[in-house]
Amino acid sequence: MRYLHTMIRVSDLDRSLDFFCNKLGMREVRRVTNEQGRFTLVFLAADEDQLSGPENRKSPLLELTYNWDPEVYTGGRNFGHLAYEVDDIYALCKKLMDAGITINRPPRDGNMAFIKTPDGISIELLQKGAPKPPQEPWVSMPNTGTW
Repeated sequence: MRYLHTMIRVSDLDRSLDFFCNKLGMREVRRVTNEQGRFTLVFLAADEDQLSGPENRKSPLLELTYNWDPEVYTGGRNFGHLAYEVDDIYALCKKLMDAGITINRPPRDGNMAFIKTPDGISIELLQKGAPKPPQEPWVSMPNTGTW
């Protein structure tokens, strides 16, 4: 058995691609458009994912499912979150804040932070290796909303 991907439904594909690719740094590796089914699937990989083969299936991917007919999606706590390991949690959180992304749970411990997608799905960011030494402004930053 091999883990393939996680699928999340998105209400605005362009906004979600801007979030995941332009702000978070992921890249699109495959796209499937089904006019008859009225949906688009976009598969994304993190920059350190190892991809191979014609369909980039070695590492698990994130699948964004965009249904063309409007739907209201409500999230449940039963889903939990997506998690990504990052090289420098402080640098990425600063970059995200500068891009207008709310850091819901700041990396006060130098190890873990939470943000949300435009559709309210929580993403956990974890520092690669040992936690970074605690530092400002993160140590004093309060939580915002939920994660």
